[in-house]
Amino acid sequence: MLGIVRQKILGQSLLKIRPAISVLRSYSSASKQMTVREALNSALDEEMSADSKVFLMGEEVGEYQGAYKISKGLLEKYGPERVLDTPITEAGFAGIGVGAAYYGLKPVVEFMTFNFSMQAIDHIINSAAKSNYMSAGQMSVPIVFRGPNGAAAGVGAQHSQCYASWFASCPGLKVLSPYSSEDARGLLKAAIRDPDPVVFLENELLYGESFPVSDEVLDSSFCLPIGKAKIERKGMDVTITAFSKMVGYALKAAEILEKEGIDAEVINLRSIRPLDRSTINASVRKTNRLITVEEGFPQHGVGAEICASVVEESFAYLDAPVERIAGADVPMPYAANLERMAVPQVEDIVRAAKRACYRAVPLAAAA
Repeated sequence: MLGIVRQKILGQSLLKIRPAISVLRSYSSASKQMTVREALNSALDEEMSADSKVFLMGEEVGEYQGAYKISKGLLEKYGPERVLDTPITEAGFAGIGVGAAYYGLKPVVEFMTFNFSMQAIDHIINSAAKSNYMSAGQMSVPIVFRGPNGAAAGVGAQHSQCYASWFASCPGLKVLSPYSSEDARGLLKAAIRDPDPVVFLENELLYGESFPVSDEVLDSSFCLPIGKAKIERKGMDVTITAFSKMVGYALKAAEILEKEGIDAEVINLRSIRPLDRSTINASVRKTNRLITVEEGFPQHGVGAEICASVVEESFAYLDAPVERIAGADVPMPYAANLERMAVPQVEDIVRAAKRACYRAVPLAAAA
């Protein structure tokens, strides 16, 4: 840590030249594929190369190259002063990260899973999120808290929670949740460059998924705007909002619905806070129906906030009740069959869309 401080004092105005893009650039345009893991790794690499104030810290991020290999190669390239292995003490290293951000450095703090961020929540909520306001704008806190969020597979109740709505309820934080490689790369770069604290919620089951990427996405200057959703699929009959892994489920549901004559529009939220209310409401005013999808608990969830926004701003345009698809309101079961029942599935989204389009028996009538 002292080495980072010395580096800042001696060369805080110097930026390293951005490196050439990885070998992915040599692929033909028809075969450019990138996993979410590679997207996150390349974003970290390029931002650390571009700005000497950026550093990474967390459990096993260095010698082991990350529990999920997100930080592969970074210790060798940047050394132990900028890639710091920490003890298993989230409260400790999150606090050190916030203190470094106070000083003007740009820490990226990795939680092996966001379930462990509960150990550090005081630093995230009471220190990082509130310091800019409490200092009357004199103190910025440019820190990123990142790691896998939500359910994985067979890891039980204590390791399966989605924290999107937890952190999104707190003023002072920005909360991002990528789905594709484009999302992961562009949003992580935006998070690192942002002057405010950002909670960056990844998904363990998406790390190995490959997505097509363009030359624009592979450029080192590529960056996505915080607070802007992406319409993944245009449609006219029903709006489906989702984030993280649930975007893929929504897109699969839309394909099934298309075969049955229902044209679904799928919105990838990308940013949970700030929420792109204008894109959501514009879509609902076109389709006149809304389905929200998330892995988290239903009460006080992201979907509840979206439904409230639509009812407040676009109620007159609705032709059907809004519907929320969310995880079951129970701790995550360990048994595989019960676990599947506790998280949203593609068929749940399909049924909800049919109900919204009056193509199926309503829930109340079926009860």
